[in-house]
Amino acid sequence: MILLGVNIDHAATLRQARYRQVEAGFGGLVEPDPVALAGLCEKAGADGITVHLREDRRHIQDEDVQLLAASKSTRLNLEMACTPAMTVLALKLKPHSVCLVPESREEITTEGGLDVMKHRDKVARVTDAMNAAGIKTSLFIDPDADQIEMAVKLKAPWIELHTGAYANAYHNAGRATEFARLVGGAKQAHASGLVVNAGHGINYVNIAEVRTIPHLHELNIGHSIIARALFTGIDEAVRTMKKLMNP
Repeated sequence: MILLGVNIDHAATLRQARYRQVEAGFGGLVEPDPVALAGLCEKAGADGITVHLREDRRHIQDEDVQLLAASKSTRLNLEMACTPAMTVLALKLKPHSVCLVPESREEITTEGGLDVMKHRDKVARVTDAMNAAGIKTSLFIDPDADQIEMAVKLKAPWIELHTGAYANAYHNAGRATEFARLVGGAKQAHASGLVVNAGHGINYVNIAEVRTIPHLHELNIGHSIIARALFTGIDEAVRTMKKLMNP
């Protein structure tokens, strides 16, 4: 069974579109509540909840993460930049896992994998701190042999392969090449003892091929599930994705 981590960031995006200036993020007329949505995702079969607490707090807020850490019934995966402030917060909240991602204030969503070669020292500091605290660390990286090798050297137990380039190339000639890179990366990572997750741009169409990447432990999917939920409800959206992942 491939596990499903549902990213609920865009429920918070919808809330912030109207209530960005409201001091209290919950109660009264403030909606939607991403924490309540997380509970519905878990009831529908989600194996974990993923949130990205960005430095600019454009969607998920600190209070969201605090409430999720206290109320979730599955696992909380915190996506975060490699900064001292985020490290302190993660050590305080103690989520089940953290996923270290690149972050730019100008980007719409995370663009590309974390360059662990370039940022080796910063990644090492965060990974060491999380390992010492018993928090699983995942590195969100492109399916590149050198990046995977560095992940092993940094003693990160998990990686999350960035599937965005594949998703963007799905309807053009680059699809086969990008898929082959993911397959090769997964095989290399698994052979090196890493747990292999994947995410970014996965939807109800390309999942048929994504699920055949070898050695997958978990897929983290957000935008496509939240978008489908607008039409079918979150219960159907989560259940259908899980069936497509594990037919």
